Amino acid sequence: MFAAIAYYILQTLIIKIQGKDSVLAKAIGKDLKGKLSPILYLTAILSVFLNPLIAQTIYVVVALLWIVPDKKIEKVLFED
Repeated sequence: MFAAIAYYILQTLIIKIQGKDSVLAKAIGKDLKGKLSPILYLTAILSVFLNPLIAQTIYVVVALLWIVPDKKIEKVLFED
């Protein structure tokens, strides 16, 4: 969870320094995965007290979210 939060803070600061028209800002767009990951991690941490299987499932879902590549990033970085 803290790695996801640190990534989000770093990304936000880079965009703030480079501007909203930077390559990074265009590449990540709304960044649904980046915003959703810490929320899912927190949900998993809290749900472990109810049922550890729920927490494990949420961790797997987060991992699967990041396995699928984001086409928007490839499009922005490799456009001619």
